[in-house]
Amino acid sequence: MDKYSFLNAAHTSFFATLYDKYLISPDSVEPSWRAFFQGFDFGQETALEEFSENGPAIEAAMPQSLQKEFKVIKLIDGYRSRGHLFTKTNPVRERRKYSPTLELDNFGLSNEDLNTVFTAGEILGIGAVSLEEIIKHLKSIYCDAIGVEYMYIRKPERVEWIQNWLNVNDNHPKFNADRKKHILKKLNQAVSFESFLHTKYVGQKRFSIEGNESLIPALDAVVERAAEMGVEQFVMGMAHRGRLNVLTNIFGKAAKDIFSEFDGKDYEQEIFDGDVKYHLGWTSERKASNGNKIKMNIAPNPSHLETVGAVVEGIARAKQDAHFPEDFSKVLPIVVHGDAAIAGQGLVYEVVQMANLDGYKTNGTIHIVVNNQIGFTTNYLDARSSTYCTDVAKVTLSPVLHVNADDAEAVVHASLFALEYRMRFNRDVFIDLLGYRKYGHNEGDEPRFTQPKLYKAISKHNNSRDIYAERLLAEGVIEKGFVKELENEYKASLEEELEDSRKEDKTVITPFMADEWSGFASVREWEMMEAVDTTYDKDKLTEIAKVITELPSDKKFLRKVEKLVKDRKKMFFETNKLDWAMGELLAYGTLLQEGFGVRMSGQDVERGTFSHRHAVMKVEESEEEIILLNHLSEEQARFQIYNSLLSEYGVVGFDYGYAMASPKTLTIWEAQFGDFSNGAQIMLDQYISAAEDKWKLQNGLVMLLPHGYEGQGAEHSSARMERYLQLCARDNMYIADVSTPAQMFHILRRQMKVNFRKPLVIFTPKSLLRHPKAVSTIDELANGTFQEVLDDTTADVSKVKSLVFCTGKFYYDLLAEKEEQNREDVALVRVEQLFPLPTEKITEIIGRYTNADDIVWAQEEPRNMGAWSHIMMHYKDANKLRVASRRFYASPAAGSAVRSKRRHQQVIDYVFDKTKDNMTKR
Repeated sequence: MDKYSFLNAAHTSFFATLYDKYLISPDSVEPSWRAFFQGFDFGQETALEEFSENGPAIEAAMPQSLQKEFKVIKLIDGYRSRGHLFTKTNPVRERRKYSPTLELDNFGLSNEDLNTVFTAGEILGIGAVSLEEIIKHLKSIYCDAIGVEYMYIRKPERVEWIQNWLNVNDNHPKFNADRKKHILKKLNQAVSFESFLHTKYVGQKRFSIEGNESLIPALDAVVERAAEMGVEQFVMGMAHRGRLNVLTNIFGKAAKDIFSEFDGKDYEQEIFDGDVKYHLGWTSERKASNGNKIKMNIAPNPSHLETVGAVVEGIARAKQDAHFPEDFSKVLPIVVHGDAAIAGQGLVYEVVQMANLDGYKTNGTIHIVVNNQIGFTTNYLDARSSTYCTDVAKVTLSPVLHVNADDAEAVVHASLFALEYRMRFNRDVFIDLLGYRKYGHNEGDEPRFTQPKLYKAISKHNNSRDIYAERLLAEGVIEKGFVKELENEYKASLEEELEDSRKEDKTVITPFMADEWSGFASVREWEMMEAVDTTYDKDKLTEIAKVITELPSDKKFLRKVEKLVKDRKKMFFETNKLDWAMGELLAYGTLLQEGFGVRMSGQDVERGTFSHRHAVMKVEESEEEIILLNHLSEEQARFQIYNSLLSEYGVVGFDYGYAMASPKTLTIWEAQFGDFSNGAQIMLDQYISAAEDKWKLQNGLVMLLPHGYEGQGAEHSSARMERYLQLCARDNMYIADVSTPAQMFHILRRQMKVNFRKPLVIFTPKSLLRHPKAVSTIDELANGTFQEVLDDTTADVSKVKSLVFCTGKFYYDLLAEKEEQNREDVALVRVEQLFPLPTEKITEIIGRYTNADDIVWAQEEPRNMGAWSHIMMHYKDANKLRVASRRFYASPAAGSAVRSKRRHQQVIDYVFDKTKDNMTKR
């Protein structure tokens, strides 16, 4: 046993510190020590009598005192890892029981060791003290009103920082009297605001924060401290619970405006339908106590609870890119969740997975869960399988603090931890604010139907303000009557605001982020149809073409990439036949040169799903990324393109948020295949199609949705254009199915050249990307314009008997048939913009073909899909059209390539011969 004699030679605190380091991160310890500690742990776990080289032999040779030291370190590690399971964090329910517990005998220790002094106490910053004192500190740090989960974090420097932070005052705050009074004041505002609404608007929904009122002083503390740390903008998202309280007491929205919304007054704005009061957004400027001004934004949200989280991240990133590209930490995103929503909604996982990705990171988000322990009427045990609602945080190894919402100081303390962790490490952090819900899901609900026992306890439970006031009274910080004075003063101010509100006839809705939208106008449908100059100087276009068709000569690329770039050079400088990729890339280049940023994201967008774009070139050996569009000139704006995570809902939400905060950036999301966008249907329904009507939000997001029937089956044919067209009304968005590179060029340029923003959905092609006839000339790009309808310029009007209207790629299928049959009596007209539908131009074209007695709407989609139903709704003479389409189907397309081709040909045959009606054929 002499080889272990070195254990007697050094101070036990050295081994204790080293062993503690080993427990946190084994790989951070020198290999021989790691092997030694592994042997000791093995000996502890096997508890065998016989000695072995790597196990009990070490334990047997180790001095008894050192063995005990290591066992105490194991005990400390146990509290760090599992202390959160044994906290006092639930104000109204008894905690579930967990095993094994943190009892001494589970660590090879006993009550006889309580008075023994252990140097392991130095790990906690309390020096060599008795085991009893160590346990007292551990319980105070890990098992009081704050439970902390962090030991799964794999970065020792983060773990060490957390432990050092927690060890200060045993994870308890030491606020001075003024700070305590301020916390009480914010609690009073939270409580009094809710009770005032409850009295004045009996039975009206407000989704009160009662039971989690400490959210208000927590947010207040974060804002004030963040201002000191250099944060200049907040972007916040939250659902209903507590939203009105936050708007008034954190964001400074005038209570009289909220009262007007409660009174149900009409809106001052005519072009505006509005929304319920607890969905509306707000932008304000707040002056912090240190004098710094902070821009405050709370994004509007729909009833789809977690949807706003993705939008908030996009808004924050846009602000970071635009205003603080060198220091993202100056914009702080905060997302407030409900406990049932964060556990139940898959979008949360998508947003969490974005946190550290180049295209989506915002340098850390503070996530706060307003934990009512009930989702609508569902108890938490029926709402999740995980131990905690916040277990999604572990995906990114983010620390979680579970806090008793009744302990206002603990809540503020935890919030400051979250802020400082985010600012130091640029990572996400989660706070689980464990409270309750005073009333039912809304104030007219009867919660005792489903939780009679719980609500019996809640009815007897004091609110957090009164609990804290009693504490401060006992400490001598306040005198009796102090709270009543605060309450009377605050409620008097609310009475005054209510009186002012009742003097006004209409509600005025303040625009969200008006500072970012200065100079932009709201427009009606007819203004959307006005011609826009999208021409671009040919010489300047040529300069752009030179840059994007020349690879760096000192770097080696794949031969296919080199050929592709050479082909692009040839098509511009020799053949004058520009394909789809060139039309698209040149559009981006012209906008960049004019000072507009371009951001694109989606699955595989860098090269494009169908390998047409190649906006990012990879150096063969090093995989260095070359983006030629970022080498146009020193004055150009920035081109950003990111392959996304495999997400639709989260990424569309993010990019929509980005476009909301950056109207001078062309923001594009591209679906891998068009109908994959249905994974983001909530974003389409609640934001993209309706936000301008509901919330006065303009947004220029462009969605590129590959669409076209090429025999690839149900999920790779239709972008479900009927879904988007059904959402169209008045002036809410543009929908297009363009058929040439020049049309793509001009519609993208139009999106930025107007002084308003509307979402734009483009059904993009697949086979047309390399179709020999889907080409445009340089002149069509430089001197052309976007045309909502493309007439048949090859047709002799006098000879035409059948006038066929169609969209997109199907035109080329019909053109091939027309040429094969040499049909001069057929004209093919392309409707390039489906909404707003250019009805006047369609009627004008029909009027030109005076000899046409057969007017056809032709589409490759089934009759119940595609654009036909939209044409019927929006074109008054649609009943005069003969329809050529696939018959009615539940599935967008056949899985059999043979069957698909047959059906496709049947439609084409019927277009050219109305006796061949395909509707009776399968």
